[in-house]
Amino acid sequence: MFEELDLDDDLCRAVAELGYKEPTSIQQLVIPAAMEGKDILASAPTGTGKTAAFLLPVCQFLLDYPRRQPGATRILILTPTRELALQIFEQAKLISKYCPHIHCGVITGGINYGTDLDLLDNELDILVATPGRLFEHIETEKFDCRDIECLILDEADRMLDMGFSAIVNQIATEARWRKQSMLFSATLEGGGIARFAKELLNEPVQLSADPSRKEHAKIHQWLHLADDAKHKYALLCHILEHQVDSAVVFVKTRDRLNELKQLLERDGFSVAWLQGEMPQDKRNDAMRRFREGEVKILVATDVAARGIDVEDISHVINYDMPRTADVYVHRIGRTGRAGKKGTAISLIEAHDVSIIPKIERYTKQVLKRRVIDELRPKHKEAKVSKKPKVSAKAKKSLGKKVKTKVKKKKGRGKKSPEA
Repeated sequence: MFEELDLDDDLCRAVAELGYKEPTSIQQLVIPAAMEGKDILASAPTGTGKTAAFLLPVCQFLLDYPRRQPGATRILILTPTRELALQIFEQAKLISKYCPHIHCGVITGGINYGTDLDLLDNELDILVATPGRLFEHIETEKFDCRDIECLILDEADRMLDMGFSAIVNQIATEARWRKQSMLFSATLEGGGIARFAKELLNEPVQLSADPSRKEHAKIHQWLHLADDAKHKYALLCHILEHQVDSAVVFVKTRDRLNELKQLLERDGFSVAWLQGEMPQDKRNDAMRRFREGEVKILVATDVAARGIDVEDISHVINYDMPRTADVYVHRIGRTGRAGKKGTAISLIEAHDVSIIPKIERYTKQVLKRRVIDELRPKHKEAKVSKKPKVSAKAKKSLGKKVKTKVKKKKGRGKKSPEA
């Protein structure tokens, strides 16, 4: 129970109204350590209650140590995308619903600068922001970092992928008087996250959520083999028509998105879409139509879809496969949220087959092969080509040949004694 985590009754009441009955594994790990003031380095799969894991302890801190005099922002939460920033902001408002003196705000790109300045004139306790837009305000001295007591980085791996590391480090330097920092990432693997953590955190507690059975395996995953693009589109239409309540369909580029949405609209499907460099008002409208059920299909590219948090998404469909296994995990995390079951379906052409073993190794799950009777593939699954193994003897022989070639090349450049 949340009461056992020494959280204020007003926070527990708000959490209960959000439908949380008991803390998830990441919340059980993070909340006590964060409330002790320790720096946190945490990894957690998408949809395991990570946002509440950092919002609850900072709200408790603000209740325990209320502001004594007027000042600037005390808690700064940085996140890679607009959608995720807006969702964290909404959740912060809901969690602090019964704490009227906790004031929350959000700043992202795509919004009028005048709106930002009006917001920054207010006394904010919690500010959620995207790094690029916030740093613009820091450079023009419209935002003061000196009162920041806690800096939180959400989806740090995505920030690195999107090239925000330098700006985040600059913001962290501006907020160098802070007492606490927390870094959350879907994975702690890779040198990038390790360097990020070393630069930003001070003797952090490293936490990795091992989801309970109740939280684990809520997403059913399988794939359909497609003979070609025409067959793949037919599979998609059948799935959308017969299986889906609401779905996010992933494609790899904006050109592919435009092509697919035109085909779907031609065939009578009502769709919304998200793509990069889309005006904020259009993004907000697309998400509103999808969230309110006005349309049941959202077509999106990876960057544009980062941070989508809609509870009732029944399906994620990989129309185009991602380039890496970690992006696959981020994609399918859009379904199976808030304790509900979800389904992730991948449509696989021959050129996609090589990514399947990588995904299976990364997720430690086998992707089952399924067929739709009237759309059975005519061809067998393409085999993943393996690099031929080179024996130790062959390697040694190859090494000698390379050395001999290098010696010959050196010899060619020397002048003869007669020259």
